Amino acid sequence: MSAMSDLVSVQRALLSVYDKTGLVELGQALAARGVELLSTGGTARALRDAGLEVKDVSEETDFPEMMDGRVKTLHPRIHGGLLALRDDDGHVASMDEHGIRAIDMVVCNLYPFEDTVRQEGVAFQDVIEQIDIGGPSMVRSAAKNHRFVAIVTDTAQYEDVLAELETNDGALSIDLRRKLAAAAFARTAAYDGAIGRWFAEQTGDTLPASIGSARRTQTLRYGENPHQEAALYVDPLAPHGSLAAATVLGGKALSFNNYGDVESAWALVREFAGEPACVVIKHANPCGAALAATPLEAYEAAVACDPRSAFGGIVALNRPLTKDIAAAMAVKDRFLEVVIAPGVDEDAYGVFLADDAPKWGKSLRVLDAGTAETPPFGHDVRSIDGGLLVQTRDRQAFGEGAPKTATKTEPTEQQARDMHFAWRVCKHVRSNAIVLAKDGRAVGVGAGQMSRVEATEIAVIRAKRYAEETGHSLDGMVAASDAFYPFNDGIEAALDAGASALIQPGGSRNDENAIRLCDERGVPMWFAGNRHFRH
Repeated sequence: MSAMSDLVSVQRALLSVYDKTGLVELGQALAARGVELLSTGGTARALRDAGLEVKDVSEETDFPEMMDGRVKTLHPRIHGGLLALRDDDGHVASMDEHGIRAIDMVVCNLYPFEDTVRQEGVAFQDVIEQIDIGGPSMVRSAAKNHRFVAIVTDTAQYEDVLAELETNDGALSIDLRRKLAAAAFARTAAYDGAIGRWFAEQTGDTLPASIGSARRTQTLRYGENPHQEAALYVDPLAPHGSLAAATVLGGKALSFNNYGDVESAWALVREFAGEPACVVIKHANPCGAALAATPLEAYEAAVACDPRSAFGGIVALNRPLTKDIAAAMAVKDRFLEVVIAPGVDEDAYGVFLADDAPKWGKSLRVLDAGTAETPPFGHDVRSIDGGLLVQTRDRQAFGEGAPKTATKTEPTEQQARDMHFAWRVCKHVRSNAIVLAKDGRAVGVGAGQMSRVEATEIAVIRAKRYAEETGHSLDGMVAASDAFYPFNDGIEAALDAGASALIQPGGSRNDENAIRLCDERGVPMWFAGNRHFRH
């Protein structure tokens, strides 16, 4: 086969499966195409019973199966046939020298370890016997060399494989081989992960050494509450700029809750890479957010949004932490838990340790994330009883072609700027979420309410308090809602409080009522095209 070819012609296949669903039909289809079948143990018997010609692996290796089948495929003539690069003259010469023949496809599913563990009262040694060794070794060898070998690990894949063999006259495409290889590595990772978790439980360890590809790097003091255990797991692929890869410069050890809050802060502040921004988080919700000409001004404006809630909060900057910003933070009437920034100047952290610094300065955790340019990494993963919910991250602020003006009145340039800002902040507020903003800063946030009207009322209360404490007018502020308004009551509450423009996803069957109300008030309203529930 040419190294540049997209197709691999399947001439020899090794079949060794525990789950024999569809095995005979697969074997018959392969044999009908003239594919030579290699097999082991019960798989070979099932194929022979169906009248198929099968070559035993022991005949191929010239070495018998032994130790109750524990040793059968772990042999150079098997793994050499799987791992050899067919376009490498040295590999080909080694195959010729040692009588190794190429294997073009492996069909292998593993011993049922997970099913065995779930059996009530199963003995320890019975579980051990269901740890597959030769199977995962073959699967990984074939998957690594997927340029030349197809690896089939699931009975559900048989249909696609047979369809391609039919379409391509007995060959499989590189696209399918890559998909099969990805599924194979995922399967062996999950299999080994299940074994690792089970062994950890047998030793009394409630927190396994790894979960998927993420490895436990430290045990935390406790979880969300003192009676819960917790640990930090770091994905080895986490890039520079992700929270898990950040450098902790000092202070007390970070807690489970700290990490959750810092995640919220770091995700939000990176929404504003184009200009200096600061975010203050409390209990996973932004209680302050601001854009400004300088990072120091952004920090002061973010704290001013809700200084009461900012006490004991998490601060994130999208510009390096400098000495002047640290000095503004290290005052006695403020208390911060964590500061994260894309760089920390050499003399900045020392401000918190100085003799005249507040006592909490020595406990402050300062994290250097290196860069704020890296988008959030990986998937959003949440646990449920007995499993996980996994989704892609919410990276897209607006829908295609959005935002769109839904009303007769177009927003002013300043209103448009503030709606863009408020919308990105609202994306990171727990639902139901309302954000009021003016001049590139949040002035009121209503988070996590069962009623969208009550979320608006809370945002309004905070905005009025902001105006009283700062002396800033609320005239011209804008309102953002994470989801559409099913009724006009929430819109009326925002407009009655002085909102001069609104942004919402749109998509309600009552959108026309909302548009009519805004037109009657002469207020522009944008449809963002995307909803941003955050639970």
